[in-house]
Amino acid sequence: MLKRLPRPFRLVAWLGLGLLPLAGVFLSIDRLAESHLTQDAQRSALSWARHVATNVPDIDLVFLGDLPSPAAQNQLTGLRGMAGLFHYRLFDPTGKLVLVSDSIGTPPPAGTPALAVPASALARGPQVVVRQGNGKDQPSVFSQALVPVMHGRELIGVMELQVDQTDRAAVTASSFGLAAAVTSLALGCVLSLGGWLWRRRAAQQQAAEERMHYLARHDTLTGTLNRSTFHQALAQACAKTRPGGPGLAVLQVDIDQFKELNNTHGHDAGDELLRAVSQRLAAVLRSGDVLARLGADRFAVLQGGVMASSDVTHLAQRMLDAVQPAYRLSGGVELGVTVCVGAALYGTDGNAPEVLSQRAEQALLRAKDQGHAGYSLFDAALDHALQDRRMLTNDLRQALAQGSLQLHYQPLFNAKDRGLQGYEALARWPHPTRGFVPPSDFIALAEQSGLIGELGRWVLHTACREAAGWPEALTVAVNLSPAQFKLGGDVVAEVQAALAASGLPASRLELEITESLLMGDTEEVLRALKSLQGLGTRIAMDDFGTGYSSLSYLWRFPFDKLKIDRAFTQRLGRDGKVDLIVRSIISLAHSLAMRVNAEGVETEAQYEALRRHGCDELQGFLLGRPQPPDRLAHLESHREHETAVA
Repeated sequence: MLKRLPRPFRLVAWLGLGLLPLAGVFLSIDRLAESHLTQDAQRSALSWARHVATNVPDIDLVFLGDLPSPAAQNQLTGLRGMAGLFHYRLFDPTGKLVLVSDSIGTPPPAGTPALAVPASALARGPQVVVRQGNGKDQPSVFSQALVPVMHGRELIGVMELQVDQTDRAAVTASSFGLAAAVTSLALGCVLSLGGWLWRRRAAQQQAAEERMHYLARHDTLTGTLNRSTFHQALAQACAKTRPGGPGLAVLQVDIDQFKELNNTHGHDAGDELLRAVSQRLAAVLRSGDVLARLGADRFAVLQGGVMASSDVTHLAQRMLDAVQPAYRLSGGVELGVTVCVGAALYGTDGNAPEVLSQRAEQALLRAKDQGHAGYSLFDAALDHALQDRRMLTNDLRQALAQGSLQLHYQPLFNAKDRGLQGYEALARWPHPTRGFVPPSDFIALAEQSGLIGELGRWVLHTACREAAGWPEALTVAVNLSPAQFKLGGDVVAEVQAALAASGLPASRLELEITESLLMGDTEEVLRALKSLQGLGTRIAMDDFGTGYSSLSYLWRFPFDKLKIDRAFTQRLGRDGKVDLIVRSIISLAHSLAMRVNAEGVETEAQYEALRRHGCDELQGFLLGRPQPPDRLAHLESHREHETAVA
């Protein structure tokens, strides 16, 4: 057929027929390159979804609309920038936007557009599109994928990913372009080059999968093993341990006051500190020992080759010593930190992995209770006491929430004529199974557990409200804990609020503090006390004479009253030196225009001695025991009067 054409046209025809296969090859190669990018993006999207569903703590709660926990925020923040992921969004199964990678710690603004396609449409697999970016706030080439996130067989949400494909697109375009050029010379070279490209892409895919596998097993911040991998290693070690052979131990490490350090110096400094601490801990471990980060500032160590408990205590001490030297962080920040360590031994404290982890944590809690920079081995007897205290703490929290605590009031009497002057409010806790818990126990428990602010607030408001219904001549005294001045709140504003809500005149409220309050930030505390006095309330120093440097505070703050500790009252008449001290305290207070109260008056001899020394106010079992609000002394007197009249 070509022979029938004129010679010039025959050449053109041959050229055209020769170019057709080449054009087909070029077109096929272009489509193949695009297909490779799309498939790669699809595999990457599925890998990210599996990673999020498996490794981000409480991700199902995030898809339900809850803000991520600190541990989840740490994992979600670490995703950005890894393997080219530069932006992502999370949608719940209904298509509602619940999280944006640019603002993980805050909910999306109202009116944010929902998912463009129904989540059910993604059941068969992700939807992936390779796009051209603007090169400024977007990469030149990136993939945009909508991928379902599954928890087992249940769809818990949808993840929209934007992954930088610029380098891969450049490699693919360059490689396939070269292949197309070589194909124009010989299809054999194209096939060879295609095989090389396939192997290269396979190697890249393998590297990406290895990176994803690493992320699934390691903590993204410190590079140590993560919680799930540590528990797997612990389970394997327990299964291999045989009686009579080398044993193992689980140690948990917690950085003391890390939350305060993080809040003071910022999260970047906190992250840098965590990395530095993990490096120091790893440096003291032996080959075969395993270090993991369980979350926040908690680390765990799996120690192998344990022959005796001394092996564990020696490692614990090495970790304490390694962590203590100062840390020099970016920006010139220098920090000194300590850690506490708790440990449990295989065979001695348990054989199951979960039991060992639990008991190591219990030992850690006991070490923290004992103070900073210490370690503790699990001890069943001591653990029982710790568990009992934790249960009592939970009971106290519940009692405060349910309003089942009570206030009893001990009367205060004028020393000259035993006239009733007011009451001191005393918290009482009728426990449903333990009976009345001693105040010394549950108040100390409230201070240690952080419940003292709530307890003190309840006592203050309740006392003011009930005292407002008493005769106007009667006052009410309320104890303020030192912790109430150190919890970051405004104790002055709290007193103002209690007075305003109850209608009680400030002159009828007396606030009692102890000397230990003035041992810390004295200037700040004195300013607060002066502000409280400026409201019209009266300030009393409780337990005077038993503290650290009582006299040094009297000239710095004009207290309205001093309360002599019951220890002095109990020894009156039996020790001449005590009589001299009490008389001197009363004389000193009167010279400074302060009234004096004596606690613990239980005998007539004590009463007479205090009255003779010039004490102004007395309280104690001789005069009146603490009573509930419906059995107070002034109410009893009123009832007796009504009965006599009747």
